[in-house]
Formats: sequence, C-alpha cells, structure tokens
Amino acid sequence: MYRFRRSAALLALSVGTVASLPALAADELHYNQISLRAEVSQEVARDLMIVTLYTEEQNSDPAKLAADVSTAMNKALAQARKVKDITLRQGSRNSYPTYDTKGQKITGWRERAELRLESSDFAALSKLTGELLTDLKMGGMDFAIATPTRKASEDALLKDAVTAFKARAQLATDALGGKSYKIVNLNLNSNGYPQPYLRAPMMMKAAAMDAAPVTPDVEAGTSQVSMTADGSIEVLMP
Repeated sequence: MYRFRRSAALLALSVGTVASLPALAADELHYNQISLRAEVSQEVARDLMIVTLYTEEQNSDPAKLAADVSTAMNKALAQARKVKDITLRQGSRNSYPTYDTKGQKITGWRERAELRLESSDFAALSKLTGELLTDLKMGGMDFAIATPTRKASEDALLKDAVTAFKARAQLATDALGGKSYKIVNLNLNSNGYPQPYLRAPMMMKAAAMDAAPVTPDVEAGTSQVSMTADGSIEVLMP
C-alpha cells in the first residue's frame, strides 16, 4: 500500500513537470521581444478634379416642378456627354414642401437635383463647368487622388515602410547588444488619403461676377500620405 502511494506521488510529480513545459516554452517565445513602429510619407499630387453642380426650383405644382428640374438636368447631361474623359454621375435628387408664415399650410414645393463630374483633365472640366454654370449652380469643387495614383503610391510606401522598419529593428538590436534579430510579426497600414480639397467659394464668386461662362483657374496641390509599419522583433543575444 505504501509503495502504491509513493508511485502515485512520483507519477503526479512527473505529470506536473511535463505540464509545465508548454508554459516555459511560451515564456521563452516572448524572450527579448520588443515592439517597434516606423512611418514613412510622401507628397502625392491631387490629380482628380470633382465638380458638383445642382439645379433647385420652386413651384406650387409638383408635376411642373419635376418637369422643370428634369429639363435642366437633361440639358446639362447632354452637354457634358460631348466632352471626352469626363465621368458623369447623377447625385441626389429630392423635393420637400414649403409652408406659409405660420408653418401650417403647404404653399408649394422645392426640388433639388445634383450632377457630379469627375476628370483628370482639369482644363476640359474647368471649361465645361464654366459653361454649365449659366444654367446650374455650384455645389462644390474638390480635388482628390485618383485610384491608380493611390495604388502606385501605396506600393512605393509599402517598400519604404518595410525598409524603415528593418533599419529601426537593427538599431534596437545594436542598442541591446544582440547579434541579430528576427521579425515576429509585422502589420502595414496606410493612414488613408485626405478628403477632397474644397474650392467651391472661389468658383461661386467668379460665376456671380459675370453672366458669361466663366472658366475658373484651378490649383489642385498635393496631399501628404503615409504608411506605418507596426510589429515586434525578437533579439537574439550572443
């Protein structure tokens, strides 16, 4: 009986020792691990021009109102389709009632419809915009980074971010007196691209100064975009 109890105790000790091995391995896995972050950036030209135009009318007859708005938008679309390399998108269109001074009785209806134009040909879109402003109103002019340009800049930044991370990893390894390092994990993230750059006030003012078509001067500028490399390394000591 005594021998059985002693054997059972030895067996329990052996099992406990084996069970502790994964925990020790897990501790060793994180030995000499440090977290690092590197960031790179570059100036990217805004090469996409975005113009939003709209028409807004009011009438006591909703059917007549809808017809007037449709006529104005159809005319603008027909004119815009004649210009090459311009993408047309019809924006929101909505109507709502107008009330008397007491806010109780509907006296009429107001309707608004939008037209969105996009192009990398700034000169062509500027000229078209000036022509359309004789019938439509300016909702906004924005400048953004076109999708192909964005992808190309992301690819270049990705390579630079990895290079910067490796340089920082080597610097940290040297500071700790290590002989080398290995990357445990690495995450690459673009910090996103800025919202389009609004230039509407200048164009609205230019259009109001003269009834003739106005071709506004435009300056898209650049945006600073960046990419970060976050990760951790394990420094191998001598």
